[in-house]
Amino acid sequence: MSMIIQQLINGVILGSVYALLALGYTMVYGIIKLINFAHGDIYMLGAYFGYFFLRVMHMNFFIALILSMAICAVLGMLIEFIAYRPLRHSPRIAVLISALGVSFFLENGMSYLFGSDKRSFPQAIKTIQYHFGSLQISNIQIIIISTAIILMILLNIIVKKTKMGRAMRAVSADEEAAILMGINVNRTISFTFAIGSALAAAGGVLIGLYYNNIDPLMGMTPGIKAFVAAVLGGIGIIPGAALGGWLIGILETMTQAVGLSNYKDAIVYAILIVVLLFKPTGILGKNKREKV
Repeated sequence: MSMIIQQLINGVILGSVYALLALGYTMVYGIIKLINFAHGDIYMLGAYFGYFFLRVMHMNFFIALILSMAICAVLGMLIEFIAYRPLRHSPRIAVLISALGVSFFLENGMSYLFGSDKRSFPQAIKTIQYHFGSLQISNIQIIIISTAIILMILLNIIVKKTKMGRAMRAVSADEEAAILMGINVNRTISFTFAIGSALAAAGGVLIGLYYNNIDPLMGMTPGIKAFVAAVLGGIGIIPGAALGGWLIGILETMTQAVGLSNYKDAIVYAILIVVLLFKPTGILGKNKREKV
């Protein structure tokens, strides 16, 4: 029993990172119906910026985390302005191809500039293990889950309590009506990309601290899993992204715990297929017909 609880704890911690990534996917999809395949690469860039601030600038971990989030927020807005905004009224497939192009550009650009080898992420915080009976949790794990929860609460406040959050919900519901109400749609969409990219960067820095290594392709698999998490929870729905991220993290950890590490990705995707067969809109999705 204690092993199951321990794996649940580990799964929630890993799932918190997936949830941070999935929130970006779901917000962008919710507002402009775009699956931003470059989102996982923003996660990778966040890890590299964190590496730079910690290794080269010798900054405090939390300052490095905030600066990485801020820079990636600007990069997210820049990507939206250059790669997506000119294609906003084009067929959806054109925007998807543009997203794939941005993803490959970022991955290959980083490989060219910094090499494709793994880099050791600075251990800015000394690991301390806490024991509660047969259960254990490290201070790094506590930092990951508490940071993820704080960021989710802040996102919830922004979306529900601020003027920009109301604009985001209005554009998501009906873009044309939002324009008639005087909402600046371009600014709202840019803000959405900024928030999503900042959350992805936070995930990258936290996972660098957790696993101790980073590389230019580190965003591929977590990016796909975060997208799966967003779909599983109900893409376009913010609580659904968080729920999906935690479920994927728990499923992956449990699969590894029973000795099926080599099949963890296949099992996660198989369960996704089964869930979607019975509820195509995801766990928290609304029952309406929509192309994903």
